[in-house]
Amino acid sequence: MGGIHELHEEEVFRRLETSPSGLDPPEAERRLKKYGPNELEEVRGKPHILLFLSNLYNVLAILLWVSAAMSLITGNTQLAVAIVLVIIINAVFSFWQEYEAEKAAEALRDILPVMVKVLRGSDETVIPAAEVVPGDLILLEEGDTVPADARLVESSQLKIDASTLTGESKPVRKVSHPVEKFDNYIDIDNIVFAGTQVVSGTGRAIVFATGGDTEFSRIASLTQEVREEQSPLQRQISRAASIISILAVSMGIVLFTVNLYIVKLPLETALIFAIGLMVANVPEGLLPSVTLALAASARKMARENALVKRLSSVETLGSTTIICTDKTGTLTRGEMTVRKIWIPYRVVEVTGSGYRPEGEFLCNEKPVTHREVREIRLLMRAASFCNDAKLVRDEKGWHVIGDTTEGALLVAAEKIGFDLEGELERMPRVMELPFDSKRKSMTSIHQKSGKRVAYVKGAPKKIIDLSERISVDGRPRPLDDDEKRKIIEIHDRMASEGLRVLAFAYRELPEDLEDYTPENVERELTLVGMAAMHDPPREGVKEAVRQCRTAGIRIIMITGDYGLTAAAIAKELGIIEGDSYRVIKGRELDEMEDPELLRILSEEENIIFARAVPEHKMRIASVLEGAEEIVAMTGDGVNDAPALRKADIGVAMGSGTDVAKEAADIVLADDNFASIVTAVREGRTVYENIRKFITYIFSHETAEIVPFVLMVLFGIPLPITIMQILAIDLGTDTLPALALGRSPPESDVMQRPPRPVRERLLNLEVLLRGYLFTGSIEAFLVMMAYFLVLSGGGWVPGQSLPADDPLYMRATTVVFAGIVMAQMGNLLSSQTTRSSALKVGLLRNRWIPAGMIFAVIVMLMVIYLPLLQPVFGTQPLKPVEWLMIILFAPLVFLTDEARKLIQRRLG
Repeated sequence: MGGIHELHEEEVFRRLETSPSGLDPPEAERRLKKYGPNELEEVRGKPHILLFLSNLYNVLAILLWVSAAMSLITGNTQLAVAIVLVIIINAVFSFWQEYEAEKAAEALRDILPVMVKVLRGSDETVIPAAEVVPGDLILLEEGDTVPADARLVESSQLKIDASTLTGESKPVRKVSHPVEKFDNYIDIDNIVFAGTQVVSGTGRAIVFATGGDTEFSRIASLTQEVREEQSPLQRQISRAASIISILAVSMGIVLFTVNLYIVKLPLETALIFAIGLMVANVPEGLLPSVTLALAASARKMARENALVKRLSSVETLGSTTIICTDKTGTLTRGEMTVRKIWIPYRVVEVTGSGYRPEGEFLCNEKPVTHREVREIRLLMRAASFCNDAKLVRDEKGWHVIGDTTEGALLVAAEKIGFDLEGELERMPRVMELPFDSKRKSMTSIHQKSGKRVAYVKGAPKKIIDLSERISVDGRPRPLDDDEKRKIIEIHDRMASEGLRVLAFAYRELPEDLEDYTPENVERELTLVGMAAMHDPPREGVKEAVRQCRTAGIRIIMITGDYGLTAAAIAKELGIIEGDSYRVIKGRELDEMEDPELLRILSEEENIIFARAVPEHKMRIASVLEGAEEIVAMTGDGVNDAPALRKADIGVAMGSGTDVAKEAADIVLADDNFASIVTAVREGRTVYENIRKFITYIFSHETAEIVPFVLMVLFGIPLPITIMQILAIDLGTDTLPALALGRSPPESDVMQRPPRPVRERLLNLEVLLRGYLFTGSIEAFLVMMAYFLVLSGGGWVPGQSLPADDPLYMRATTVVFAGIVMAQMGNLLSSQTTRSSALKVGLLRNRWIPAGMIFAVIVMLMVIYLPLLQPVFGTQPLKPVEWLMIILFAPLVFLTDEARKLIQRRLG
């Protein structure tokens, strides 16, 4: 509600038409009818049954439906049933791939509390959160979840964890007095938002927005309004399906026309042959093979701490050109440690790491003197007093409750021997001016022997600017502008080393001071020093960044941190190289038009976005999408959800909010950037593997199509039946194709640039290798075997053979078995694209032998089981026929190895 943060308490009551005793129950009931329940509206996705049914009418499915209908019309019920089963099986597997439940709104709803304390007619009562209405006076205490957006009218040491909205885990102090200025709406100090948590203290607030009008609802709507785009793989599969369908229909029409008008076959027979050719052209096993290959990669990625929610995301990662990443917790450990302390005018090194309070203080590589210890303890008094974190030890070791930066200061204080509890007994806190993002400072006021002393912590440049004196050897003396400039230079040097720097000061307050506002308290300060903290990079991240550079993937850091600190970390990790880089701050980005931002992103290599907020991520993702980049975006807060959904790949941190994880495609269980790179390698591998088994599948398509062509041209009996084609497509070839989908990555997979966005999965190379080269060899071999069997049985050209003739059935069985055996050689060769399969190792992929055994078993069942022989029109083969077709495997393998050798030599 516009301007409510600027009003005084009585004006707030008047604006919202309520009172300090709360709403009367009848009025609350009337408002509930007017505004509706305090629930988030769910944008319902397509019902699951409709998602499944949609897979029954894609391009390939429609083609098969037409074939099934035509088969039924011509009386071939067996074939019609088989084709319908193929459609259903494909639909089931495709449903697995395409299914993605829309859970973001559900996650938001789960965050909201079930019951809430309110004041109704002066009586404190507990009501369901859904019954909260605008004007309700809600009562907040530690542990509560805020049920709606509300303006505070009373606050006692109230702290709110707004990480569900901001992604920042640091609790923020809330006040009840009017607030006129703020940077971001969600940062207003006297407003509490639905879904945030009360960390400590108590408060009373008047609700001004419920249900669909809350900030949570706005984010939910923004997230769901981002339209889901097809992944590159989905687009490629759709394009390939369209090409195959056009090819199949065209060839079917041509065959039907030739058979009907030139060969003069009966209408029914011509139709059956046309159906057979169309079925032969449709790779029925393609979608199941793609889906199961993606699922296998997803399971592998899960073992590497990358949990995949959307199967097609696996492949999309492989085509990623840009990774937009946070800094803290993703590139770094998210574990602050004080490394340096500046006291006038010396720099002290602090040893030790983590939150264990053990370490030394060294000045010029020597232990600090007693005088220096006194000055460090004075600084640590300010650092510990201006602090809301807790350092605790349990069976798991030392850890911090609260902000990690404040925790690092407590650890350093323990290391120097500062007794916080004893000091607080001697100088109890009487008041606090909480941290404010605009002031960039926090003040804790303490009672000391009848006087009050304010200890201030904050951004160095701000604190230095407010200081008029500096404490040297425990005695204040004037601080002039020249000294301030020198101190700021010291700060900048530490920040350029990747250290986060805070400054500390104090002020003895005048006895007649009554109005303890930041303007009255935080002035005329005495500077005591600065502390510089380091959040070390995660193990493996530097190597992961190097791999990204080798793989042609660009990394853009988007952080809320200080620019120099972010740049130092980026340099240390290799994200930026050299001294030439650009830091774009959040405010500068706000003033920049999209064309200018796109130009910078396109032309400037070393860019860091500092002091950024989650909304900036959304904008950057949108601009990069317009440049046809494939973008992976990391995030963890609720406000990150729209950007995660907008990016081609949304990567949420496992420690992040449920909303971010629901909006993302991939969740990193360990929050580690290196896991993204591992996932990229897997994505590239699975794309190459999909291309391998598409080439493998298409090879036998030629051997299945050529018999129809020869039948039309020369009037020979059809060399393979439609049911035998289906036995290959959905039987013998399925597990071998899946085995190729499990192939290990080739050695240079992360040394190639990302493939072009417009590169097609079904490109000319795949078509030439599959259809033309290997397919032609397979077709030649099986047709040679077919004619040898027929001629050996006394058949002469021009002679017709009935479908139940034993010679014809044995000849078609040889073609069926010959294609299966030729595919064994193709399978072994298809493990590599250019390298020799012999050099890499024929059994490097342990799934290959299993696939070959499976294909042989299915083939033998189709040929020798009496139950299946009449279904597929097969007959047992003679030993000499087996000897002939077994040779097809090494022949196909060796010819393809020769092709790869020539290709390598030609470059």
